[in-house]
Amino acid sequence: MRKVKVYRYVLAKVGLLILLVTGCSEWDETYSSRPGLRLGFSVDTLSFDTVFTTIGSATRQFMVYNTNKEALLIRSVRLAKGGRMGFRLNVDGHSGESFSDIRVEGRDSLYVFVEVTVDPVGADQPLLIEDRIEFTVNSTTQSLLLQAYGQDVNLYKGGLVLTQDTLWTAERPYLIYDSIVVGSGMTLTIEKGASLYMHNKAKWIIDGRIKAIGTLEQPIVFRGDRLDDLLTDLPYDRIANQWDGLYFGAASFGNEMNHVVIRNGEGGLRFLESLAGEPKLRIENSQITNMEQSVLEAVNCTIEAINTEFSNATQSILSLSGGDYHFIHCTVANYYIINPGRMGMPVLSLKNYTGDEQAEKKPLPLNVVFDNCLIDGSFSEGNTPLGGELLIDKADEGELNYRFNHCAIKTMKIGDTCFVNTQFIHKDHPTRYKSIGNDENNYSFDFRPDTTKAVIGKADPALATRYPLDRLGIDRTVSEDGPDIGAYEYVPDPEKENES
Repeated sequence: MRKVKVYRYVLAKVGLLILLVTGCSEWDETYSSRPGLRLGFSVDTLSFDTVFTTIGSATRQFMVYNTNKEALLIRSVRLAKGGRMGFRLNVDGHSGESFSDIRVEGRDSLYVFVEVTVDPVGADQPLLIEDRIEFTVNSTTQSLLLQAYGQDVNLYKGGLVLTQDTLWTAERPYLIYDSIVVGSGMTLTIEKGASLYMHNKAKWIIDGRIKAIGTLEQPIVFRGDRLDDLLTDLPYDRIANQWDGLYFGAASFGNEMNHVVIRNGEGGLRFLESLAGEPKLRIENSQITNMEQSVLEAVNCTIEAINTEFSNATQSILSLSGGDYHFIHCTVANYYIINPGRMGMPVLSLKNYTGDEQAEKKPLPLNVVFDNCLIDGSFSEGNTPLGGELLIDKADEGELNYRFNHCAIKTMKIGDTCFVNTQFIHKDHPTRYKSIGNDENNYSFDFRPDTTKAVIGKADPALATRYPLDRLGIDRTVSEDGPDIGAYEYVPDPEKENES
């Protein structure tokens, strides 16, 4: 008798469950058929950054909203040009070019993801690619515009070794996977205005030489190939470690760079131990910035740098071990704030040896001169001489000669004849710049001085006359205050002057 009651109880529960499921199923099939109901979209145009032809884009997304109380059935979602323009959709977890009967509950939404791959366009300039996504609900069709610019590129995959003198023009960008090797004795000449995009881990190995001569209006740019954003307020173009860097071999001499921008690598310019005395690199009017490791690292090399900004890294900006170096009107600064942040290394590191405590130190004479240079960073000036943003590490053996003439340095004040007419930056005598990576300006950096007394009018005028134009072409010889320290001349802001 007890078993019968249990049996009836189970049947009752199953019947109730069936009724509930049937009722829910019937309810799920209901939706509004009233004409005039419309969907909402988070954007009216979904725009992609420039897309390199044959290389797929990053995925973009938008939201579709049902702002009505009733559920709606989207009868059709389709690409107006049927996928011929290279766009691909993912709607409600399914990929394709068209979809049907997608239910959206009242006051609910769904994601739509879009990718695009552009066929070669047969032109040097970017070509606009457009399509539309059409949404049909009841008798109403709405559309959302898709836009991308397709750019043909010179694509190198699998590594490239240059075994003869080569000219790279600026007609089309260069997209580089893997590595580029400039063979021993060979010269790669890069034309003004050229753009070089490096894929993840791509590197340059220069056993010959590079001559990259740009202009103020048409600089040569080395950067990562991510053209999209990591966050809505943070482009990948401002993130370090997007590619590897440029390595100069021991026998690479006579390199020239003028109006060159190199950014967002693991390391910037790395020079293997070489033969001091023979010119390794002359760099002018350039910017090397935003590196995961050092911006410039050299062992026993001869390098001259003029009117150039070296900035932002997790390690030292300049790391010089032995050799001969001359920096004139350069800005050397580190306010790197993006994770993982700085690793305790000062802006400028000078050593007269190579090796470390684990490996036997090898003496290497070091001779370095800084004229009219700014050396600054986010560290304090320190509590001891030659601290803060300056490290001078002298081994017992070997020469170490340095001179700072009309410079501004973030270090404790030093009564040393090697510091001639030098300004010492400290918390009571700070520097100010146009922008040092605040989130409200999308983590951008602009190291032009902004009412900074430590640099304005403090440069050696005789040297400034030899180099009258700053990195941006501003004449530093006409200021009433006199020429400024660093790569940039101070330009008053009329709005701020009016406010004061």
